[in-house]
Amino acid sequence: MDQNHNKLRLFIGSCFALLVTSLTFAMRAKIEEIFGPVEDGGIFGMSKEAIGWAFSPAFWGFTIAMVVGGFIIDIVKTKTLVWTAFILQLIGAVIFIMAKNKEMLFLANVFIGLGNGSVEAAFNPLVATLYPKNKSKMLNRFHVWFPGGIVIGSLLAYFLMDKMDISWQIYAGLLFIPLAIYGILFLGQKIPETERVASGVTYKGMLNAIGAPFTIIISMTLMILLAINVFSLPAGWMYLALIGIVSVISLMEARLIHKESVIFPIMFTFMLLTSSTELVTTQWVNALLSNAGVSPMLILALITGIMAVGRYFAGHLIHRINPVGVLLLSSIFSAIGIYALSLFNSPALAIIGAIFFAIGVCYFWPTMLGFTSEYIPKSGALGLSLLGGAGFVSVAMFLPVMGRIMELNNTKIALQSIGVLPLILIIGFAILFVSYRNKKPVEL
Repeated sequence: MDQNHNKLRLFIGSCFALLVTSLTFAMRAKIEEIFGPVEDGGIFGMSKEAIGWAFSPAFWGFTIAMVVGGFIIDIVKTKTLVWTAFILQLIGAVIFIMAKNKEMLFLANVFIGLGNGSVEAAFNPLVATLYPKNKSKMLNRFHVWFPGGIVIGSLLAYFLMDKMDISWQIYAGLLFIPLAIYGILFLGQKIPETERVASGVTYKGMLNAIGAPFTIIISMTLMILLAINVFSLPAGWMYLALIGIVSVISLMEARLIHKESVIFPIMFTFMLLTSSTELVTTQWVNALLSNAGVSPMLILALITGIMAVGRYFAGHLIHRINPVGVLLLSSIFSAIGIYALSLFNSPALAIIGAIFFAIGVCYFWPTMLGFTSEYIPKSGALGLSLLGGAGFVSVAMFLPVMGRIMELNNTKIALQSIGVLPLILIIGFAILFVSYRNKKPVEL
């Protein structure tokens, strides 16, 4: 590492950038009630449907920025993408505070979504570049600040708005604090280029490492169209069928057309399932656990708190059983947790289920990125961006499916339906573990 690169300063700045991202998730959850119907205590009287429309860019904008960022980061340079993320988040925060109708709220979330996606596109490969010998460990520590920020944002909402009756604009204005900090930390710093560029791997080599770039990009475009409701599929099981079709075609493209390894297409498919297991469940936690006998928001705080602690200490676990072993255990704990939550008949069982679920989903996102960075390093920043983009577009795609299941059935059926995903992952990661248990990370 060049002595002009202040590794610790850049890492801390990266963490504050992700903190801004996670705070926007917590703030949307709280501010939803401010914009909601007047009869429910809202100020602006917007319907739930209108609020959902206004919040939607936070997810598909995130995906678009991540994927585009992955393709261009090595062309425009990491530094440019870092400051693009900062400016987009800044503009989004300003419009967010000024919003008084669904159009302004929508516009705010366009900038916030694009900014948050740019954060993932820029800082995941930056952390991997800063710590080439400890990628999984440091990516887990970096991603501490996603659940950590949700805990912070939830507690601030409780104390500032619920207890002290401070206006929502002041609460939302707290975004400017971590924004200013990470802007100052990166100001004047020399930011290293991605590991792929530094190692001399060509752009074509990066595309080849993806294995099935055409299938993956086309499928993500299709999923974005599903997420923004350009069209929809008539049944929930068809969304899983779509993922299965994407998996088969991507494997065929990798082996038959490009003559490349199929490992990245496999991890891409798994990312669609791991992210939905985690984020679809937590986004619907209020509705799913409304009758648990304990505040769903407290359960969410418990889940995200456990996730933050677990990610910080993930290095020891990964060192002992390798990344795929961690992902296999995560799938098992997630399945147990979701099944327990579906059967809760007391606050105690709901809390126990939440603990198992939190331990399970804790390591999914960062360890998926860590595995890709360590075992498919030639995929570079594009590989990390495609995985992250896949994670968010799958959440946007499955959220309404989960809502539809709850409307037609009940929360027990809804939880058991989402519980199918970790069961599929258990089988997939078990097979992958057998293949990778003795393999060492690949060095460029």
